[in-house]
Amino acid sequence: MNKKTRIPNPIVALTPLAVLVALLAMVIPTFGGDALLGGSQVSLLIASAVCVGIAMIKYNYKWSVLEEGMAKNIKKVTPAIVILLLIGAISGTWMLSGVVPTLIYYGLQILTPQFFLASCCIICAIVSIITGSSWTTIATIGMALLGIGKAQGFDEGWIAGAIISGAYFGDKISPLSDTTVLASSTTGTKLFTHIRYMLITTVPSIIITLGIFTVAGLVMSHSGNEQSELFAGTLAQTFNLSPWLLLVPVITACLILAKLPTIITLFISSVIAGICILLFQPHILLQIVDGSVLDFATGFKALMTSIFGSTSISTGHAEIDALVATRGMRGMMDTIWLIICAMCFGGVMSASNMISSITNLFVRFVRKPVSAVCSTVGAGLFFNTCTADQYLSIILTGNLFKDLYQSRRLESRLLSRTVEDSVTVTSVLIPWNSCGMTQATVLGVGTLTYLPYCFFNILSPLMSILVAFTGFKIKQIITQPKEENITKVA
Repeated sequence: MNKKTRIPNPIVALTPLAVLVALLAMVIPTFGGDALLGGSQVSLLIASAVCVGIAMIKYNYKWSVLEEGMAKNIKKVTPAIVILLLIGAISGTWMLSGVVPTLIYYGLQILTPQFFLASCCIICAIVSIITGSSWTTIATIGMALLGIGKAQGFDEGWIAGAIISGAYFGDKISPLSDTTVLASSTTGTKLFTHIRYMLITTVPSIIITLGIFTVAGLVMSHSGNEQSELFAGTLAQTFNLSPWLLLVPVITACLILAKLPTIITLFISSVIAGICILLFQPHILLQIVDGSVLDFATGFKALMTSIFGSTSISTGHAEIDALVATRGMRGMMDTIWLIICAMCFGGVMSASNMISSITNLFVRFVRKPVSAVCSTVGAGLFFNTCTADQYLSIILTGNLFKDLYQSRRLESRLLSRTVEDSVTVTSVLIPWNSCGMTQATVLGVGTLTYLPYCFFNILSPLMSILVAFTGFKIKQIITQPKEENITKVA
C-alpha cells in the first residue's frame, strides 16, 4: 500500500458485501441445491472483482497487495482442503465397507422413533465432546444417524438439524476442540475458565434444543416399524454386516483421543475401512466395476473408485439406493472450489482494509457490557459472512475487541464466550462459509434446508445477548486479575 492509499469509507466498503448478498439472493432460489455447482462460486468471484475494482481505482491499492491477501487466505485453508478430501474418502470407504450400514442396522434396533431426534442430538454431543471435532462427528456417526432417521420417516432437515446441534455443542465445550482453544488463546483467557463460563449460555441453549426435539419427536408421524424393518432387512441382504466392523469407528475414536493430527487420523481410518471392503464386501467391489471375477486388477480398480469416485449400489429400493450411494473425494471438489473462491473474497476484503473500515462501525456502539456483547455478536456474524471462515472470524473478532474490553473493564472470559457463541456455532448456518459448505456436502442436505432446525446454533448468540441483558455473572473490574493475564494455550 503506497502513501496515496486511503482507508475505504464504511459505506463504500459495504458495497462488495451487498453485491455478494444480492447475487446469492438470486442464485440460491434459481439453482436451489445446485447452487454449489457453480453459481455461488461465480457470485463470490464477482464480489471479489468489485472489491478489487473499488480498491484499485478509488483508493489506489496495488494489485500485488490484493493478490498477496488472497494467497495468504487460501494458504490458511490448505489443511482444511486436505481434510475435506479425506472426509470424502471416509464417506466412501465407511459406507462400502459396511461400517455405516452396520451402525444404521443396530441403531434401528435401539433408537425409538419418538425420541430419535433428541437421542440423535445427545449422541452427537457426546461423540463431539470426546473427539473435539464437529466435522469428524458429522462425517462418521452423523452419516449413520441420518440413515436411521430417514428409515424412520423423519425429514432430512430435522435429522441434520439434530446432528449439527449436538455436534457443535460438543465442539464448543470440548477442551480438545481447536476452535475452543483458539477462542480462549486469542482473547487471553485460560482454557478451562473459558469453558466453565460458556456453560452459562451453552447449557440453557442445549436444554431448550433437546426440549424442542423431544416434543417434535412425540408429535410427528413416523413410518413405524414396517419402514425400519424394510431398511434393516435390505441393508442386511446387500451388505455382510458384522459387529467386527464396529472396530473401525472404535479405532478412529482411539486415534483421536491419542491426539494424532486430524489428517493422519482420517487417513488411517479410511485405509482400515478400505481393507474391510476387501474382507467383508468383495461382492460390492464386483458390483462397482460390473465384473464377475474379483482378481487383483478388478479389486484394485473398484477399491480406488470407492475412495475417489462416485458409486451406486442397487438394493431394489430407490430410497436405500440414495442412502448407500457415495461420492468419494471427487464429491468434495465443488466444496473445495467454493472455499477457494470464498477465501479470495475474504482476502481482498481484508487486504483492502474494507473489513477494518466496517468493523469500526461496531466499535462505536460499545459503551456498556450489553452493547459490548451485542457488538461482538454482530461482528462475529459479520466476519463469518464476509470471510467465510470460522477460524479467521474468531481471530479477527477476538483481536478487534480485546483491547476494547480491557478499556471498558470487562473480563476477557466474557469476550471469549461471546466469540464462541457468535462465531463457532453460526459458521455452519452460512451457505458459503467453509463449515456450511462442508456439512451440506457431507450430509447431502442443503444449508438452507437444515438451517431452521439447528436450534442450538440459532439459540447460542441469542442466549449470549439475553444473559448480557440480565447481567448474570458479568462483572466490570478495575484491574485485570492475575489469573486473567494474557496467556497462550498450547
